Amino acid sequence: MANDTAINEALQTLLDGNKRFAAMEQTHPNQDRTRRDEVKAGQKPFAVIVGCSDSRIPPEILFDQGIGDLFIIRLAGNIVDDTALGSIEYAVDHLGTRLVVVLGHSKCGAVTATAKGGEAHGHIGSIAQAILPALENVKGQSGDLVDNAIRENAKLVTATIASSKPILEKMVEEGKIGVVPLYYDIDTGLVERL
Repeated sequence: MANDTAINEALQTLLDGNKRFAAMEQTHPNQDRTRRDEVKAGQKPFAVIVGCSDSRIPPEILFDQGIGDLFIIRLAGNIVDDTALGSIEYAVDHLGTRLVVVLGHSKCGAVTATAKGGEAHGHIGSIAQAILPALENVKGQSGDLVDNAIRENAKLVTATIASSKPILEKMVEEGKIGVVPLYYDIDTGLVERL
């Protein structure tokens, strides 16, 4: 990640908010009428969160943020496709967002189902296909296969975003954005950097 004050401050804001959430000491910033009025004219989110669709991990809540703070992209397994990459490009190129976070989480159903194998019906198969490389990379490692794959998946998605041409890779190389993988533990409520 770029060694940039704005990027580092954005990440620290997320981590501080998560500590408040985990301790159940949220401040619920930017969740009032004043903030709602402030964002009427436009948005300037300080971070993009690429997260899983899992209902247990709403980013605004677990990072103790408010209206207009985060640009959220959620797909099962926190994977990215062309539409998700285009959404990230919009946030960083048009809205000026400096930090992109890929948020993996414990007990991810998409990774668990992919690890169990079997037939994935309908479009679910495309999710499993996107997660399979993470499982392949961690086979044979010590520890829990699914948890290792969840962490690896977040890292692989981070690499996919950071190397996405033509926009994101160039912005990373120029230090205009940082792309960081994080892992959220559903049991503790805490996020850790991968």
